[in-house]
Amino acid sequence: MKPNVGSVDRTLRLVAGIGLAIGGVIFESYWGLIGVALLATAVFRYCPLYVPFKISTYKKESEDSV
Repeated sequence: MKPNVGSVDRTLRLVAGIGLAIGGVIFESYWGLIGVALLATAVFRYCPLYVPFKISTYKKESEDSV
């Protein structure tokens, strides 16, 4: 799997995922599952829904910045 989720996209997914997961637990709702999916895509930097549309927000970091 090649990464297709960039830094800003990843950060937004983490924040939204944590919020939805916590809200899902507190309110005993299935929205928490969407939060878990967002967290998984942020952790693995891969979104399967981006593949058919050939979307990628991932920018490969240059070796000079390492």
